[in-house]
Amino acid sequence: MKEMALWNEADWIAAIGAVALVVFLAIGAYAVTRKEPEFAGHPKGLFVLFFAEMWERFSYYGMRALLTLYLVKHWLYSDGQATIIYGAYTSLVYITPVLGGWLADRYLGQRKAVLFGAVLLTLGHFFMAFEGNGGGYQNNPAINVFWLALSFIIVGSGFLKANISVIVGQLYPRTDIRRDGAYTIFYMGINVGAAIGTILAGYLGETIGWSWGFGAAGVGMLLGLIVFVIGKPLLNGQGEPPEPAHLKAKVAGLNLEWFLYLAGFAGVAVVWALIQFQDAVGWILLISGILLLAYVLQQALYQLKDESGQISNGSTRNLFYAGVVVLLAMAAWMIVSNGADTIAVVAAIAGLGLVAAACIGEARKSANYARDRVFAMIFLILLMPVFWGLFEQAGGSVNLFTDRYVDRAGVPTSLFQSINPIYIILLGPVFAALWQWLGRRGWEPATPAKMGLGIVQMGLAFVVLVLGANAAGSALVPVIYIFLFYLLSTTGELSLSPVGLSAMNRLSVRHMASLMMAAFFFGTAGGNYVAGFLGSIMGEGDGGEITRQAALDVYWSMGLVAIGIGVVVVLLNPLVKRLMHVDKLTDDDVGDDLAGQEEVAEPQGPGAHPALKA
Repeated sequence: MKEMALWNEADWIAAIGAVALVVFLAIGAYAVTRKEPEFAGHPKGLFVLFFAEMWERFSYYGMRALLTLYLVKHWLYSDGQATIIYGAYTSLVYITPVLGGWLADRYLGQRKAVLFGAVLLTLGHFFMAFEGNGGGYQNNPAINVFWLALSFIIVGSGFLKANISVIVGQLYPRTDIRRDGAYTIFYMGINVGAAIGTILAGYLGETIGWSWGFGAAGVGMLLGLIVFVIGKPLLNGQGEPPEPAHLKAKVAGLNLEWFLYLAGFAGVAVVWALIQFQDAVGWILLISGILLLAYVLQQALYQLKDESGQISNGSTRNLFYAGVVVLLAMAAWMIVSNGADTIAVVAAIAGLGLVAAACIGEARKSANYARDRVFAMIFLILLMPVFWGLFEQAGGSVNLFTDRYVDRAGVPTSLFQSINPIYIILLGPVFAALWQWLGRRGWEPATPAKMGLGIVQMGLAFVVLVLGANAAGSALVPVIYIFLFYLLSTTGELSLSPVGLSAMNRLSVRHMASLMMAAFFFGTAGGNYVAGFLGSIMGEGDGGEITRQAALDVYWSMGLVAIGIGVVVVLLNPLVKRLMHVDKLTDDDVGDDLAGQEEVAEPQGPGAHPALKA
């Protein structure tokens, strides 16, 4: 144990994080052990979910802060390979909650799904602690344990993150005014876990050993699992299966419930094979993205009734399906040729042109507010890969840049990942109050404008970082520019992510709400993969080491392009706002708004979104 007089900045930061953790745990223990059914005006079950989610975020963000550094320094992957792996991993973490949420809604119920997901996550984080004998990934069988660990975490996130926030809403009657306050408390748990997990796991991983950092994340997830199991009585029977008897039905000789758990483990095996081929993840995202958006548009064009109660006669169907086929052929050509070329570009333009022609043809037939809102939502969804492709550089290339080229004053690189959740804790309430203050005066920007401003701020984050690095000359970049980078990226996130979540549910017709939410998170998954790809092009040679100048050149280009895209989105705000037909919305149209959507204190986290108000 190092004497306190010898402590450096990293030691003090870790100590403060540990003290903060102890304080929150003491408050939680006091809250759930009181005899009264409520604490601070809320049911005690809320605080069970708070701490279960806090530990889950502790483990996820602690592991995320170390992952790219671990890949490069321990497994000796090149910078480009490491960022691609990071992008593929985080993109899959965003896709699996769609399936996990569906299984919970239809069969398992949220509580059983969260419990199973927590078990998988605990296994995954503990497997991360097995680092083998070092010496790189080539011809090292221990690398298979690493892939297995990522697979458990990906599938576990699918079962847990799609469902735990839903239970929060179930603790309250639908008209209970405490619901929004409950989500504020819950999101505080998300951010506290993200910040403290990054600090403690990062500190242990970089100063003592990788297995200590990942082991700390595993212990955190195990504690979250224990809290959730012990706190079951405080959930008041919420989150149970919709038809408990159905889970006892026999499938392949097993009860349906155990069959689904077995399918979850089979999913781990599938992901284990998939995650090792990151290019395949990208191609799967491309093809499934085309199919998902095509299905959304097909529903909007040919299944939604117009304002006279009529469904389209489908005269543009052939045009629409021809466009989809061309786009799928484009994807197939890109897979065969291993990238985009002139043929792929021409096919993309032709396919999109045919689909756009079908949309315009249907729009000219009759007024259909629901269809127009789907057009607006697709526009917003297409912004997701742009924003998250830049934002997720934080865990990839920016992490490596900070490690090598920033004057950290001895602070471990991974600890800088805690800045984002800390900023969210501080600024989330400010943004919530700001939107309300502007709204009361009629000055609040519309959703597209807010999201465009979010992209502008994300671009400015990179511009500021580059300007600061260039001003430093050949010296290390002053750390203030990393703080400014995270400040602007966080304000951009707060302008875009919760606003987009709210829009998906506010604008969707009831039967398409879950579909649009899935499309929204799919766009985020695509952004995570784009982040890995962008990180891979900054190195010398074929995905080699990320050099200072190469990174700054790419950051400058990304920043300017993002600012340009954001400005265009703001300029298009009147057109997109007109497609939203906000003035025509009624309570029946928005019956499934996000519970707690007024809060903007949620960080960008895999599948972490609130429940739907019924």
